[in-house]
Formats: sequence, structure tokens, C-alpha cells
Amino acid sequence: MFLKENDVVLFQGDSITDCGRDRSNPNSMGYGYPIRVAGEFNMLYPELNVRFYNRGVSGNRTWDLLDRWDAECTGFDPKPTVVSVYIGVNDTWRRFDNNQITTAQQYEENYRKLLDDIKNKLSARIIMIEPYVLPNIATDEENWNEWRNDLDAKIRVCRKLAVEYNALYLPLDGIFAQAYTKKQGTHWSADGVHPTDAGHALITENFMKLIGAK
Repeated sequence: MFLKENDVVLFQGDSITDCGRDRSNPNSMGYGYPIRVAGEFNMLYPELNVRFYNRGVSGNRTWDLLDRWDAECTGFDPKPTVVSVYIGVNDTWRRFDNNQITTAQQYEENYRKLLDDIKNKLSARIIMIEPYVLPNIATDEENWNEWRNDLDAKIRVCRKLAVEYNALYLPLDGIFAQAYTKKQGTHWSADGVHPTDAGHALITENFMKLIGAK
């Protein structure tokens, strides 16, 4: 199994990871997949004494992670032994709602800096979660195609970096696409980006399988 006795797991990312956590409480996990993973894992393996922390921040892009990385990742206390990173959809979204463009090359450069710090400053193991988008976000076919083209380029970057950095990789875009064939509309995500309870359960189930906990 990927997680070991006394591991410290740090979840990092945007709103999908944040999920309303209480910033005044350092142990708050929010209501999404991080707390579900933590609860289920510690129910199944209480003897391993694995600790989980969530420092996702709603709205974050890779640029924002870089700005807070020293304080909330490499300088985090207790020192993480595993870092799970889920970032990318806002690097696409801000292009369409705020004209803040992050190219695939910039996304790769930013992400690479994050991963270098995890390896070099923490010597921690890495889990990368692929960003996804479902059709709900689109107002028309043209907008959907633009979203897909932009995010697909970033997903290709994620997959390349996962191989290069020997990270565990959760191919979430494909997982949600498969789920969408079973139930369309807003079942998995109300807006195409933010998961519903069923969507968070889907992430949790596949995360647990990825780390060999189920």
C-alpha cells in the first residue's frame, strides 16, 4: 500500500479540495473528498496512525499555489511525507471569465516548480489528481470545445509530469467522463467543475483504490 505507518498526508489544490474548510481551524478538512479519504482510510487502518491535512484554497491556480507553497507545503508543520496536488481547472476557467490566460507551457513551468519543491525540500511522495470538466459548464458547443481544448493541453502536461516525477496519478477527467455516460446532467457536478456529493464519492473511491487501500 502507498501510505505507510505515521505518514503525514497534505492535500493541496483549489475549491474542489478546499470544500468549505474552516481556515481558523488547522485540522478542518472541509466536506469534500479529503475528509472522506481521511475518514475511510483511518477507519480501515487505525493502526497506521496516518494524519491528514487539507490546505486547498478556493479559486487557486498554479500561480497561487506557487505564492503560498513555502508557507503551506514545504514549510508545513508537521512535515508532509505525502503531498496530493489537484490543480488546473482554474488555470483554464480564468481564461474564460476573467481573461487571465495560463498557457500550457506556463502551467507546466509552474507545476514543475511545485513538484521540484516536494521532491527536493520534502523528499515526499507525490499524488497528482488530474483536473476534469463536464459539459454542464458550456453554454454552447463552441464554448465547450474551447474549454476542452484548453484543459486537454493541461491534462497532457499533468500526465507527462506524473511519469517524470514518479507520482501516483488519478486520471479524473477520464473517470468522470465514464461516469457521465451512466448518468448525465448535474448528477456528478452542478456546474461541470465542482463535484456533487456523488462526485466527491467518485473521487474518494478511486483515490482509495489508487493508494491500494481498497
